[in-house]
Amino acid sequence: MSTQQTSDDARTPGGALKEAESRLHYAVRELSQASWVITLLSVLVALVVGALLILATNPQVQATMGYFFARPGDFFLTSFEVIRDAYSALFRGAVYDWQAATPQRAIRPITETLVNAVPLILAGLGIAIGFRSGMLNIGGQGQIILGATCAAFIGYAFQLPLGAHLLLALVGGALGGAIWGGIAGVLKAKTGANEVIVTIMLNNIALYLIAWLLRQQWFVQTGSNQPISASVDESARLFGILGTGFRLHAGILLAIAATIFVWWLLERSTLGFEMRAIGENPEAARTAGVNVPKATALVLIIGGALCGLGGAAHLLGTEYRLAAGIAGTLGFDAITVALLGRSRPLGTFLAGVLFGGLRAGGVLMQAQTGTPIDIVLVLQSVIVLLIAAPPLVRAIFFLPHPDGSPRVRRRRRLRDQQAAEAASEPAPTQEVSK
Repeated sequence: MSTQQTSDDARTPGGALKEAESRLHYAVRELSQASWVITLLSVLVALVVGALLILATNPQVQATMGYFFARPGDFFLTSFEVIRDAYSALFRGAVYDWQAATPQRAIRPITETLVNAVPLILAGLGIAIGFRSGMLNIGGQGQIILGATCAAFIGYAFQLPLGAHLLLALVGGALGGAIWGGIAGVLKAKTGANEVIVTIMLNNIALYLIAWLLRQQWFVQTGSNQPISASVDESARLFGILGTGFRLHAGILLAIAATIFVWWLLERSTLGFEMRAIGENPEAARTAGVNVPKATALVLIIGGALCGLGGAAHLLGTEYRLAAGIAGTLGFDAITVALLGRSRPLGTFLAGVLFGGLRAGGVLMQAQTGTPIDIVLVLQSVIVLLIAAPPLVRAIFFLPHPDGSPRVRRRRRLRDQQAAEAASEPAPTQEVSK
């Protein structure tokens, strides 16, 4: 008979799932506490990887590779010009176009960046609240869809005065997202259901729900069989703040207000302290008197409301009509934004602006240089990969460990510790069975 035993958690029903969930929550906390240096270096590495892919897909660079050993200077000069033109077009499409004919067109790129950033910021803040509370909310996509759906229906189905109509549509969008997030929150608080699995399933339900609604004439109110709704009334649309020629709307003001609110909630309110407490250690928070089920449900309800508000702002500010693809990839991009912003309100805001700029600039980069716009997706993916693996970034740049000790010394100390533990362990005894 063997004397080796497995851990109690693995033996209990669902123990493996609980252990995996605790590890996932620990990883979320670690990601939210990543250094700003790691974040900036991750962006830098992503730009380098993007540059290599641009070179690999450029026909001019490929042509110079045919006679590289005869004239290597041509390869390096062409490579420099290709990378310069691509990233220059990316910057001009995202921030400022110094080649524009008029000053109005010159500053238009930054306004387009902010337009793209509004839903990313709002949804990213909703995801960040979950991260700070130790919960991985993957349901931003579904919450955005429900927020946009509720806001759209209120926007074209009701006739209300200016101001009140917009306010009701925004509240409806936030309420739709809150209900969708609240389903996962209540299930986790009452039954211990894993929020990752529940929110992923709710994403699929939201997709099928909007597809069904867009085939119901009482909902779309268009008199057509096309799966698209009527346009929201002018009184329910977010007003522009820079006049004609610009798409920038009041949603950016909403995003700024939401950023300030989330900062106050997490850093200055009692509820925010409870949320952060359950993110650090739910058992210790329960011992300290925190109502863990209530705080758990509120985390996903408030996060869902912010995601729903992002969907409402996207529809009422830019789209004006509800379609099956209204959310695009906003919900999943919001997870990236929250990770890049280290789950901090200001960081999430800046990350949303960065990703909005990549979206806006990628269009001009493809139009003027022929660089595939998919390079932008590669940049985003590499950033997430590196942020999720800080040791990889430290290895690339030979950075010391956060404890201040160099890598070589740390590895030597780890080997010495393992050797000491192995020497102190008693010799295994074999039990003889009768």
